[in-house]
Amino acid sequence: MKLRSMLFVPADSERKLAKALGSTADALILDLEDAVAASRKSEARRGAAAFIAEHATRIQSALFVRINPLDSGMAMQDLAAVVAPGLAGIMLPKTNSAADIARLANCLDALEARADMTEGAVRIVPVATETAQAMLNMQSFAAPVPRLAGITWGAEDLSAAIGAISNREEDGALSPLYHWANSLCLCAAAATGVPAIDTLYADFRDAAGLAASCRQARRRGFRGRIAIHPDQVATINEAFSPSEAELAHARRIVEAFAAQPDAGTLSIDGVMIDKPHLTQALRTLDLTN
Repeated sequence: MKLRSMLFVPADSERKLAKALGSTADALILDLEDAVAASRKSEARRGAAAFIAEHATRIQSALFVRINPLDSGMAMQDLAAVVAPGLAGIMLPKTNSAADIARLANCLDALEARADMTEGAVRIVPVATETAQAMLNMQSFAAPVPRLAGITWGAEDLSAAIGAISNREEDGALSPLYHWANSLCLCAAAATGVPAIDTLYADFRDAAGLAASCRQARRRGFRGRIAIHPDQVATINEAFSPSEAELAHARRIVEAFAAQPDAGTLSIDGVMIDKPHLTQALRTLDLTN
């Protein structure tokens, strides 16, 4: 499942849901959580369920739903409303550890059976750094986790959880805790064998800043990013897609090792390359799938 771009869409807004139909995002996240007022949760559930039923087979974007947290008292209502054919995944906010993924997976087992869906059809992307407990439990993502499709991180809820005035320093740079959250997300994704999805870029009018931030994120190992506005999607998709020059170089590395399978190191254009370069080349080529 390609997850370069995951666009949030408030599930209680008919206008925004309709606009999302034209999106080129790899995934739409029909939001039942933060973007929806408490008084409109039921309306959002109905909106998400209707959207999935009507459009899942008509659009290219995979359909995810961000439910309310497992301990909110609303998660089961959310799941009961939206687990149906066409749902690709659940985004789980305020995940405290990998044990929460197992809890959610158990619920999905029953709901998929009720809906006559293939077992395991609904994947999970947790927001893995939004609570203090989560930061202390990131080592729980140390091996493959059933149903996991990716891992993302968040800074806004974490700053609220610890009582920080801001998640940034006076010069605008992220404070150390949030750099740590970013890095832990990368490590957890690698340990579980799924893509790391970078958190949102809040200033949706700053296309240049978003592009620069995405390039930095990709260099660090992220495979995609959350979008909070449709205008961000094209920039994100471009940034997390390899260029023709990158693909050509990756093919040369793969071909060179294929031609000399017993070699530990090779030279391409006067630069020594070894097996880690081959691994990265294969990952680059995999981004086109």
